[in-house]
Amino acid sequence: MAVMPASSPSREVTEHSMTTWDGTELFYRAWQPVIPTNKGLLLFHRGHEHSGRFQDLVDELGLEEIAVFAWDARGHGKSPGERGYAENLADVVKDMDVFVRHISREHHIPLENMVVLGHSVGAVGVCA
Repeated sequence: MAVMPASSPSREVTEHSMTTWDGTELFYRAWQPVIPTNKGLLLFHRGHEHSGRFQDLVDELGLEEIAVFAWDARGHGKSPGERGYAENLADVVKDMDVFVRHISREHHIPLENMVVLGHSVGAVGVCA
């Protein structure tokens, strides 16, 4: 886990990885309040983007009491794979499911305390 400069005095930004259903290690960022919380917002980027592009959104939302998480899908940002490529949408949906469950388990946020927000093709995957 790498700790990055805070986007605000009450929030710590960290970098992580998680193992998907097929053993692939995917990268994600976490913007966590200094005071621990059991509430989370999960962000899913559009095609050809990555989690780092959500920094301004996290800053603008100002959700100081909610942990925010954003992944780099396969082939995006710091995650491995051919740039912008996944075998099919079903694989992406399975990755999303693993990501949500990983966040719940590793960051102690119950599923019922999570909100997901998907942008463009990220929204399609979240809906599936």
